Amino acid sequence: MEKPGLPSGTRDFGAEVMKQRRYITGIMQEVFEQHGFGALETPALENLKTLQGKYGDEGDQLLFKILNSGDFLSKANESHLQEKNSKAVVSEISDRGLRYDLTVPLARYVVMNRDKIQFPYKRYQMQPVWRADRPQKGRYREFWQCDIDVVGSNSIVSETELVAMYQEVFKQLNLGVMVRVNHRLILDAFLPLAGSLDAWTQFMVCIDKADKIGAEGVSKELNERQLGQMVSAWEFLNQTQQLAGNEEKLAAIESYRQKIESETHQLGLDRGVKELKMMLAMLDNKGNVELDVTLARGLSYYTGCVFEVVVNDSQVPADFKIGSIGGGGRYDNLTGMFGLKDVSGVGVSFGLDRIYDVMLAANLFPNNLMNAEDTWLVCAMDEQCLPYGYKIAESLRKEGKKAELYPGTPKLKKQLDYANARGYGFAVIVGDQEMNSQTMVVKNLLTGEQETQKLK
Repeated sequence: MEKPGLPSGTRDFGAEVMKQRRYITGIMQEVFEQHGFGALETPALENLKTLQGKYGDEGDQLLFKILNSGDFLSKANESHLQEKNSKAVVSEISDRGLRYDLTVPLARYVVMNRDKIQFPYKRYQMQPVWRADRPQKGRYREFWQCDIDVVGSNSIVSETELVAMYQEVFKQLNLGVMVRVNHRLILDAFLPLAGSLDAWTQFMVCIDKADKIGAEGVSKELNERQLGQMVSAWEFLNQTQQLAGNEEKLAAIESYRQKIESETHQLGLDRGVKELKMMLAMLDNKGNVELDVTLARGLSYYTGCVFEVVVNDSQVPADFKIGSIGGGGRYDNLTGMFGLKDVSGVGVSFGLDRIYDVMLAANLFPNNLMNAEDTWLVCAMDEQCLPYGYKIAESLRKEGKKAELYPGTPKLKKQLDYANARGYGFAVIVGDQEMNSQTMVVKNLLTGEQETQKLK
C-alpha cells in the first residue's frame, strides 16, 4: 500500500490554521476595500506564451509547465528527443503553465477587458501561485499572494497609497515591519557604465542578492561575471545605503548626477529622486519606510518605484530567519507586451504564507479567533430525539450562532469530548423529557454550569 504524502514545497491547512489565515486575509480585504479596490480572480493555468519572457531568465526556469493532454509526445520532434534538447521539447509537449505570480495575469486580464473596466483600475487578488523553487524555510513551491494594483495611473499618489496600505495592514496585525523603497530610474543611471543592457541586467541580479551574500559577495560575483566595471557603482550604492536617513541618501544620489554623461539618464535620475521625495512627503512618518538604494527587485518588468517589506528582527525569535514578506513596484511597460501600450501600472504583493509563519513564530494571533460564546453543539440522547435536536440547531443558527447537531447518538461523554476538542462554548443536551416539554438543557462548557431553558 502506498504511503500518502505531499509534493515537496506544499502544505495542508486544517481548520485551526485556516482561521488564522482568514484572520490575516480578512484584515487585508477590509483595508483594500476601504481604499476602493475591487476583487479579481484569474485561472490557475495560463498559456505559456503569456508567462514566458516576463520574469527574466531565472524566473522562466521556475515556471511549472503542464503537459499537453493525451499523447503529448506524438508532436515532439524526434531529433530533439534524441539530442535531449529540453527547451525545444518543452515547447512541443506543453503550451500551458501554472501562474508564477498575479501581476502578469492581471496585465493579461486588463488587455482582454480594456473596454469593460474603468481606469484607473484598482484591484486586489488573493490566490495561490506556483514556482519550481528549492523549498526551504519560508519558501514554498505553492504559496499565496495577496496583491493590490493600480492600472492606468502614472501618479506617485498610487505608490504612496500602496505603501500606506502596507502600513495599515501590518499595524492591524500588530506586526512590526520596515517598508524598503527605491526607484529603478536611479539604478538605470548606471546603465551607461555597464556598457550594455545585458551587463546592466546581470548587475541588477547581483545586487538583488546583497541580503543573502553580503556586500563583498556582490563585488565578488560582479568580477566573476566579468562585470568589474560595475564594482565602483555597487560600492557607491552600498556606501550611500550606510547613511543615516532618507534625506541624506537622496542627497548623495543627487550628487552622483554630475558623473552621468547621458542626458537621458540624468533626467531619469532626477525623476526618480523627485518621485521618492514626493512619496515620502505624503506618507505618514511612522519610522517604518526606508529608502534602500541597493534594492533592485530583479524582475525585468519593473520601471519605477520598487518596494520590499521585511520583519523587524526584535519581534521574532533569534533563530527565526525569513526573507521579505511583501514587495512590488511600477511596471509601465507590462501591458504593452500584450498589445496595449501607454498604460501604466503599479502594484505590491503580501506574502500570506510568510506572514502567517512570522505571526505564528511571534505569537501574534488573537486567542479568541473563534468566539466560544457563539459556538454550540446539540447532543441527542437517542435517535428519536435527533429531529428535535436538528430543530434546535436550526433555531440557534437563526439567532446568528454557530451550531451543529452531533451526527449520531453515542454516549454523552463522547459528544462532550468532541465539543471541548472543537473549542465550543456550549452544549445543548436533549432527551425524551426535553423533547416532550419543548425544553433543552444548556451546559456552559467553560464554567461547567448548566440550566434548563424553554425552546424559543
